[in-house]
Amino acid sequence: MSKRLLMVMTSHDIMGDSGKKTGIWLEEFASPYYAFVDEGYTITLASTLGGQVPIDPMSLEKDALTDDTERFSNDDLASSALASTIALEDVKADEFDAVFYPGGHGPLWDLSDNVHSQTLIEDMLNTGKPVAAVCHAPIVLKNVKDSSGEPYIKGRAVTGFTNTEEDAVGLTDVVPYLVEDELVKAGGEYSKKGDFESYVVEAGRLITGQNPPSSRPAAEALIKQLAK
Repeated sequence: MSKRLLMVMTSHDIMGDSGKKTGIWLEEFASPYYAFVDEGYTITLASTLGGQVPIDPMSLEKDALTDDTERFSNDDLASSALASTIALEDVKADEFDAVFYPGGHGPLWDLSDNVHSQTLIEDMLNTGKPVAAVCHAPIVLKNVKDSSGEPYIKGRAVTGFTNTEEDAVGLTDVVPYLVEDELVKAGGEYSKKGDFESYVVEAGRLITGQNPPSSRPAAEALIKQLAK
């Protein structure tokens, strides 16, 4: 039976008070999505509000495109799936074998303190199912608790978009949270590589990736876990 995989994404499309658009970072959706498609997984797409997931226009710029984003741009099925996601509140953890959170700046606003997301992640991890999040998406872990009520990432190895990377894209003063700071605040054993270098950390069933180039390696780590 094929593995059932859930991808959870942002519905938020405005970058704070900057007037700029945001959403998911396309590579962080497309690379994992095709890694899972090529494994034959049954994939369900969800977002905070359901419906169309906004794509950060910056992630459609030439220097941000990859083979996977190219594949997506020619894939009507994937485009329509991204346009008709289910609402996060309708998601049930027991229907899936694993969950993957793509990043982009959007999650900093609508997934950082989202109760449905928190419950989903707790249900997955507490039943031994893998949870992966890349780039800005590890912000979803900030309020997640373990079965004893402690912060789940306390004392666990994690990574996510670095303060210096946020600085490099000029958004330090625009975002509501800095991923690195929040993971450290929650007690995570945070580590990182150089800016925009691929880096993935595994702590048991929890998989985190630092930035866009880490998204496919994070998906591959999750695929390995599911194959066990």
